[in-house]
Amino acid sequence: MRRVVVDRFGGPEVLRVVQSRDPRPGTGEVLVRVLAAGVSFTDALLRAGTYLGVPRPPFTPGYELVGVVDERGPGCSRLRVGDRVAALTAYGAYAEDVCVPETEAVEVPTDLDPAEVVSLVLTYTTAYQLLHRSARVRRGETVLVHGAAGRVGTAVLELGALAGVRLYGTASAHDRGAVERLGAVAIDYRNEDFVARVRELTGAGVDVALDGFGGTISLRSFRALRPGGRLVLYGHYATMAGGRKSWRGWFEWYGTTAAVALRGLLSPGRRVLVYRIQKLRDSRQLLPVAPRRPARLVGGGPRHPDWFREDFLALVDLLRRGDIRPVVAERLPLSDARRAHELLESSAARGKIVLVP
Repeated sequence: MRRVVVDRFGGPEVLRVVQSRDPRPGTGEVLVRVLAAGVSFTDALLRAGTYLGVPRPPFTPGYELVGVVDERGPGCSRLRVGDRVAALTAYGAYAEDVCVPETEAVEVPTDLDPAEVVSLVLTYTTAYQLLHRSARVRRGETVLVHGAAGRVGTAVLELGALAGVRLYGTASAHDRGAVERLGAVAIDYRNEDFVARVRELTGAGVDVALDGFGGTISLRSFRALRPGGRLVLYGHYATMAGGRKSWRGWFEWYGTTAAVALRGLLSPGRRVLVYRIQKLRDSRQLLPVAPRRPARLVGGGPRHPDWFREDFLALVDLLRRGDIRPVVAERLPLSDARRAHELLESSAARGKIVLVP
């Protein structure tokens, strides 16, 4: 089979397609023929070596997939050959065939577009769990979303509107229209002080702030909370610069994350929460330094499999009803993985990039 490999940490140029031995499912695993593998900014963090839990190269990136069960390993009884499934993999999905634990594969309808369904696996499930599992938003509350024109940000705006919350989103002036079309108040992060703007719009601050960037934004987001507010930290996009790992960004991320966590502890009226969607099978890293080569081709699964199944199926139902509309910007063959990563800075703002093996 063919799969994409990261030979060394770096920019999109480190991605290459190789021929590899066909995988065989182990005990409790199913072999999945991949129909669609999502391309996300998290994959770029893995490629650059700036993601917590990144393995030592060579490894295959790819956080999410939709495919068809082609073979069952010993001990599998729930799924059948021919079933269409989705899986959260952390890494390993950029391949023609992937083995995943049966317990972590979720059945999906065969009449839905695999490229749209794969958009739900990481992006929309992250957005859904940020709102409903971590922040536990209630109708009428106010929510500040950073990066509101990005994939997770857009999903938060769609799902937040369905939940009946009032939305404020930071974005560039160029993306103001896209944010406002989804029912949010756009805040130009380049030309406006979002803390001052939020307080002007709400009076006392927001109930919830969702921060996927980290760094100094986290400290300022904490200041944007009203008494009783919640800040949810879920990413570290600020740790990469120019497509490569930024140690300066990492030191700043750790320092500011510790500082804002301390503020949360010292402020009884405000809380700081940390969200992460996945668990990792082979790593207990505290730093973005790969300790060893991966023991397996697929790196992880959902941190809470029961939550993932429940929330993902709820999103599938919303997709079927037309209540959410994931946009697929590009469908590219596996051989164009490098181009897919090059397009992340532009096409990702217009929709999901999907590899179709």
